[in-house]
Amino acid sequence: MRLLEALAAASHPLSVSEIGAAIGVDQPRASRLVQQAVDLELARREADPDDARRTRIALTAAGEKFASGVRGERRAALAAALTGFTDIERAELARLLDKLAEAWPRD
Repeated sequence: MRLLEALAAASHPLSVSEIGAAIGVDQPRASRLVQQAVDLELARREADPDDARRTRIALTAAGEKFASGVRGERRAALAAALTGFTDIERAELARLLDKLAEAWPRD
């Protein structure tokens, strides 16, 4: 799922190495995940316009639909979980999550 989310968030098809970096796995693991997504017809390989020896990975229409559906389900679940929060509590949660994101170690 993280692979599909990374591809959905990207502005262009990604290399396997870029996918690995985006989802926090090494290149061999990223290659296996890409192959699984290709086998499931959720992603496709396409030629890299800058280097004919390399391929880039893009979502297929089915992959886009799947990723979009999962994101929609997550949004709905989050909205349901937040229904008991006041506006002040939501603002405080957002502030704390921003603080956590800023402090998160980056590689």
